[in-house]
Amino acid sequence: MTDIAYHPTRVRALRESLRALRAAEFPWTADTVYLNNASTGPIPERTRRALDEFTAKRTAPHLLPDRELFAGLAAARLGIAHLLNADPSEIALATNTSFGLHLAARALPLKPGDIVLLSDKEFPANVYPWLMLKKEGITVEVARCGPEGWPDESHLLERLRDPRVRVLAVSFVQFSNGYRADLKKLGAAARANGTYLVVDAIQGIGNSVLDVRETPVDILACGGQKWLLSPWGSGFVYVRKELIQTLEPAITGWMAFEGTDDFSRLTEYNPTFRADARRFEMITLPYQDFVGLTASLGLLLEIAGLAARDRRARHRGGHARGPRAGREVGAGERRAHRVSARGSPSLGDPVRRAAQSRRGVPRDQAGAHRVQLARGRDTPLAARLQYCRGDGEGRRGAG
Repeated sequence: MTDIAYHPTRVRALRESLRALRAAEFPWTADTVYLNNASTGPIPERTRRALDEFTAKRTAPHLLPDRELFAGLAAARLGIAHLLNADPSEIALATNTSFGLHLAARALPLKPGDIVLLSDKEFPANVYPWLMLKKEGITVEVARCGPEGWPDESHLLERLRDPRVRVLAVSFVQFSNGYRADLKKLGAAARANGTYLVVDAIQGIGNSVLDVRETPVDILACGGQKWLLSPWGSGFVYVRKELIQTLEPAITGWMAFEGTDDFSRLTEYNPTFRADARRFEMITLPYQDFVGLTASLGLLLEIAGLAARDRRARHRGGHARGPRAGREVGAGERRAHRVSARGSPSLGDPVRRAAQSRRGVPRDQAGAHRVQLARGRDTPLAARLQYCRGDGEGRRGAG
């Protein structure tokens, strides 16, 4: 008897929906197979259109008032926060992963004799910023990977018992072999030891679930040009809320300080850093690239919605046959079902409202209404990612 939860009609309908979406957003896939997202992800058609529209306005700058530019950045922060189940105040926009890793290396309170722990197969972006600290008396300990080429997590956990280890810097997914680190286990051990967990996430965000409310990460850096299907020059840094006001960036942008939203008071030179992660941003940012990032996040949320609806339908179908109908739902699936049911925001709302109202969004509160709605929500992207991955519990390979 065919399992209702996996009825071929339902599976076929979902596949047709995804096929139509792929044809609309990536028409070139009709005769091309592309397997190199780990280098550069493709730009969806909706993102190309958003970029073209922005560029057309850029040719006549009076069409791009400051309120619209800053609302666009607020929309990007909001979308990223949904991606990670973070608060938008924990998101700093950046142009690449390296920026965030350098921020961590220079802002964390390290002193001579402290140890930074790495693995010997890390991508160079997560190595050089730490090596630069050796001249300041910081020890950089490079642990050897296991015979498979994966980080030896047992050894890393053992070293995290050493109180001198103040930073563990790891990749969410290894660039050379697709190994997905057990960030929950490493993060819990780091937190217990008082060690900062710094994550290079560019090879994992967009193809794997990461909920920062469930995974104790301190600083996470990610570029958007790979699995987030976004332009070069778009990226972000997540900084745990409790950590933000204890860190001061080694280099600062002119809008990192309180009061700089009011352009009539710029020469007052208020020395107080912002209370949120915007203290780490280097303005001016490439506004057009973050418009593209927001558009691509919209696509991912749409796919999440398709997967979530299918998951809910299968869940109802299973209950129709009794508690033992279908296969057992794993913990990861239960979480994905729960978080997906809340719906997804329209990431373009702050920008669209600003353009339509002509009043814009106050610079210091750009997109604040949508931000308030987002607080406390889990990310519906989990549904899409778990759907694509299967049961959501595996971790040794990404994608």
